[in-house]
Amino acid sequence: MAATTQIRTYTVREGLLDEWVRRWREEIVPLRLEFGFSLGGAWIDRGRHHFIWEISYDGPEAFAERNRQYWDSPKRAAMALDPKDYLLSTETREVTRVY
Repeated sequence: MAATTQIRTYTVREGLLDEWVRRWREEIVPLRLEFGFSLGGAWIDRGRHHFIWEISYDGPEAFAERNRQYWDSPKRAAMALDPKDYLLSTETREVTRVY
């Protein structure tokens, strides 16, 4: 199965961008890596309150199945991190590498 890559753009509530980035870096990233995802990078656009990141999965399950396992995991539940507390909107694009 070929790797699946997504570019995710989140609009973060005003005043919460730095806190979101900190929690993403400290809590979300380690668990995503534990579940076999790879991260191509993350960027912020302060003027638009955007957080943009690239996430890929190239394992035995489909991306959607592995993502479901991540969300259903006890470790994810233990984070007590509800994206709705931080994010006004999300946009996810599945992309294919050409270079």
